Amino acid sequence: MGNVRAFMPPQGILIVAAYLPQEWEVRFIDENLHPAKKADYQWADVVIVSGMHIQKPQINQINQLAHREGKITVLGGPSVSGCPEYYPDFDILHLGELGDASDRLIEYLDQNHERPPQQIRFETQERLPLTEFPTPAYHLVNLNHYFLANVQFSSGCPYRCEFCDIPELYGRNPRMKTPEQVLAELDAMRKSGNLGAVYFVDDNFVGDRRAAMQLLPHLIDWQKRNGYPIQFACEATLNLAQSPKLLAMMREAYFCTVFCGIETPEPEALHSISKDQNLSMPILEAIKVLNSYGMEVVSGIIIGLDTDTPETADRILEFIRLSQIPMLTINLLHALPRTPLWRRLEAEGRLVFDESRESNVEFLLPYQQVVEMWRRCITQAYQPEFLYQRFAYNMEHTYPNRIAVPNSPARTSWANIRKGLTYLTNILLRVGVFANYRQVFWQMAKPALKSGNIENLIHVGLVGHHLIKFAQDCAENEESASFYSQKIRS
Repeated sequence: MGNVRAFMPPQGILIVAAYLPQEWEVRFIDENLHPAKKADYQWADVVIVSGMHIQKPQINQINQLAHREGKITVLGGPSVSGCPEYYPDFDILHLGELGDASDRLIEYLDQNHERPPQQIRFETQERLPLTEFPTPAYHLVNLNHYFLANVQFSSGCPYRCEFCDIPELYGRNPRMKTPEQVLAELDAMRKSGNLGAVYFVDDNFVGDRRAAMQLLPHLIDWQKRNGYPIQFACEATLNLAQSPKLLAMMREAYFCTVFCGIETPEPEALHSISKDQNLSMPILEAIKVLNSYGMEVVSGIIIGLDTDTPETADRILEFIRLSQIPMLTINLLHALPRTPLWRRLEAEGRLVFDESRESNVEFLLPYQQVVEMWRRCITQAYQPEFLYQRFAYNMEHTYPNRIAVPNSPARTSWANIRKGLTYLTNILLRVGVFANYRQVFWQMAKPALKSGNIENLIHVGLVGHHLIKFAQDCAENEESASFYSQKIRS
């Protein structure tokens, strides 16, 4: 993909960088792109880190490297806010979102230039309203290095799914930015790179439907003024399908992808994990409604629920066939701290802390059987023929339902043409010539090339190749069975 080297920029720490005093000199490093160098540690007065649970080993390694150079280390963000006990060696912990703790931290660092004798914790009691959040420091990053850009509109989710820590970390009453803030961030992003798509990383884009309805006319107007330069994607609950007015506005704003945490096609299983919002209408019907507005659905699937049986893998694969969803994130269940699931399993003595396992849950089915169910689902879901069948369905029944966007200067710029040619050339070479599934690829690609459907060919070629290679790695036990896997890999 040319200059693309990572999926999305780490927006949280870019916001922190923008919030720091303007007179502070800030050097931003995303280790998804390249690791910090020894010279970076030597340059710094303070090393401020953020990350998620799965990055815990690297977070702690950064702390060690910074301490070797005698630097103060600060850790904030989602992982430490949920589990401060994971990070006993950091000098300072920032727990919670931006707020009064951030101000106390800045004041402390202004007055202290040596490492503290023992760990200090600043915990947010009063959150900074999202309406006062700064625009992320996009001037510190080149967005051309990322597959997608991202934006946050809201924080929090009204639902209480058993496995999710969002309500306890960020609250059940969604807090919102203003539409003007979102547009300012989009403008700032465009100055920092040639965007193709922007992902709304809200825990639930429609957690407050009234606020989403107020935002969408601004997004529509922004797209029209700028010549529809980007596609939007978001995360939402499946009951979005019951809001036709909202869906019509999302279509007009050029939302093309929606991630839905479907989790399981089994109604009794959804009820057992407190995900009854997925039962307000038949799941397959809801997916078809979303497709009818031009939105390709991406689904989250969980394996290892207490309601699973030896037939669960068969039912998931049949659901994938019937739903025609191309991309699914299929994960083993993992209990996160500060969730109802964690508390229930802790009380039942079913939490397992073993770094040779993929999950910390003692499943009701045998552990190895659950792992093999996951492996079977992930490898069969992404067999080239099966995957391309589902993409073909969406090319025929979903993508044509999107609005016809203009051939504006923003869309037909030389930068976009060059990027498209790079992608297409690499796909035709690496997939069409060298991939072990090239015959299946050409069955899809030839009609698309003849009809001039290049944009969809690039989308299917890129995403499909990633998924197929990922599944092959899963078959060889080279990938984790969960985003939160505790298994240590070399």
